[in-house]
Amino acid sequence: MSHHQLYAPAIGGNGNVVVHGHYGRPVLVFPSEGGSARDFESNGMLAAVGDLVEGGRVKIYCVDAFDSGERWRYESWILDQVVPFIHHDLGEPQDIVATGCSMGAFHSANFVLRRADLIPAAICLSGNYDFGVAGEVSGLSGDHLEWICSRVSLLLVCGQGMWEDTTGALESTKRLAWLLGEKGISHELDLWGHDVPHDWPSWRAQIAHHLPRFC
Repeated sequence: MSHHQLYAPAIGGNGNVVVHGHYGRPVLVFPSEGGSARDFESNGMLAAVGDLVEGGRVKIYCVDAFDSGERWRYESWILDQVVPFIHHDLGEPQDIVATGCSMGAFHSANFVLRRADLIPAAICLSGNYDFGVAGEVSGLSGDHLEWICSRVSLLLVCGQGMWEDTTGALESTKRLAWLLGEKGISHELDLWGHDVPHDWPSWRAQIAHHLPRFC
């Protein structure tokens, strides 16, 4: 594990990037709302995919959240500072997989749809996509939509247990899947059982199940 601070001109301060692993496909991890770059490890997500990290199949880059600020400032930090850092760390540009839980799932889907040239795939766990992402999909058309369809792959995962309904994640996930289908954008909807809540134990099981498919 290594810890780095990258200055973000748009927010006038440093943001943290915590790196796990030594080799493998780059995975950019967005935290849940208000979270930090340490959350992936402290909530057991790293241990859930530890075999992939130790085996050199993935190299994981965890970042802070700046959800209290304007979204473009956060996007600027990710695109202008974090992505170039990842490319430099790997020695060359490589396609990045994004993932995250709750608000982190929103960011993952958002970056894939807005910058598929850099981040063409995402594993989105229990996100609410109604504000921003759904509108992004609805507005796609013409040549750009055709390019998105040729480039993007989104995996939308959500439980059907406690808090998945009150957070809006379950219905929003199903709506986004329908929109993606209408536009012909490659995606998969994976709904887990009614005993699977909006919580870390669920997300640990889901990331352990799905991440091996992406590396």
